[in-house]
Amino acid sequence: MRVIQLLFFILTIQLSRAQEGTSTPLNIGFNNALVYGSPFDVGLDSVYINTNVEKIITNGIKKNAFPGAQVLVAKNRKIIFHKAYGYHTYDSIQPVALDDIYDLASVTKITAALPAIMKLVDEGKLDLDVPFSTYWTRWKGIKDKQNITLREILAHQAGLKPYIVFLNEVFRKNGKAKKRFVRTSSSRRFKNQAYDGLYVKNRFNKKMYRLIDRSDVSREKKYSYSGLAFLIFPELVEQLTKDTFEYYLEKNFYLPLNAPTMGFKPKPKGFSNTIVPTENDTLFRHALTQNWVHDENAALLGGISGNAGLFATATDLAKLMQMYMQYGVYDGKRYLSEATVKEFTRVQFPENDNRRGLGFDKPSLNNSELPLSKAYPAPEVGAGSFGHSGFTGTFVWADPENQMVYIFLSNRVNPTRDNRNLYNLNIRPAVQQVFYKATLPSK
Repeated sequence: MRVIQLLFFILTIQLSRAQEGTSTPLNIGFNNALVYGSPFDVGLDSVYINTNVEKIITNGIKKNAFPGAQVLVAKNRKIIFHKAYGYHTYDSIQPVALDDIYDLASVTKITAALPAIMKLVDEGKLDLDVPFSTYWTRWKGIKDKQNITLREILAHQAGLKPYIVFLNEVFRKNGKAKKRFVRTSSSRRFKNQAYDGLYVKNRFNKKMYRLIDRSDVSREKKYSYSGLAFLIFPELVEQLTKDTFEYYLEKNFYLPLNAPTMGFKPKPKGFSNTIVPTENDTLFRHALTQNWVHDENAALLGGISGNAGLFATATDLAKLMQMYMQYGVYDGKRYLSEATVKEFTRVQFPENDNRRGLGFDKPSLNNSELPLSKAYPAPEVGAGSFGHSGFTGTFVWADPENQMVYIFLSNRVNPTRDNRNLYNLNIRPAVQQVFYKATLPSK
């Protein structure tokens, strides 16, 4: 039955792609779906927007913040701005296109792990306030982890270690890969493909879990960003739903949203869209990383993870963020309950100087009082707004109070992750601010 179901689902996806193409056009004005419009339609100054966004992005390219980028903004359910700038790499050969597919990095946390978790909370299969070890039973006997709740984990309030470099487990001291973990060809035990000609042992995730089990937990409960549990969530979703993580997301979110480019491991799917390259990796893949996930921990899981690994176009991302902004509804279909979305998008522990929601990032606690140079994100965003950033140079934000979705996509890690000017120049909040300052004077 599962095989027949999966084949039918794949056929449906292929039919959808054949009918819609891979540019993922928007629905034509049905209910609360996105449609195309102009800044003037929503009372914004088009000249002001175009002039200032181009100025900020062009300066970013000149200062090597990124070789290229694209910006999409939707307001009042209308995409009023979507433009591409620059090139995929600094050799200026391949210009950025509006239907390019990007490696979303940590934006994966709110576009893959979170929708699955929110749905399971909706269905009563997960409880935010019981020990997480109720579900992830291997933590039941671990003293410093057995009482941590899912709410604390999602709000980065659990005291978990921020990061573990699992790649260190793969290499010997002389820099050569350990063959018991990584091979250059696939086999029955090495099916997880990390890159072209690079395969990871199927059970490497078990080693990851053991190292997470042994990792320290801070005794002081305060805000500390950690992605470790997001490596666990795909396995947890599979245990609770009996579906693979990838299938569960496609079935319940990406396919119904008509967002076919949103997903893991895009290369084998045969999209006509170009996948934007990320870093020129001199350590693990020894090549320009393109078509495969940049994040090493996600790569060691075969490209499917809750912390990173998702790819998408800007328009497909906008549909998911619009659904969140409409508290679980898009194009006449309810995906999540309003109560659950509102709970996940509110600040959880403000008394601990923690701005985070559940999985979602939130504005700085006194954001509206800060200058642009110190605000996060733009100081004009609503207090109820939410989103997330990604290491590769991505950023998504939804603002229900102002009915605005903001998508910024770049590959700032090209050719190296040492490029920091995306942050130093505060480019993403600066571009976002333009759309709040572009209001036309009342007649």
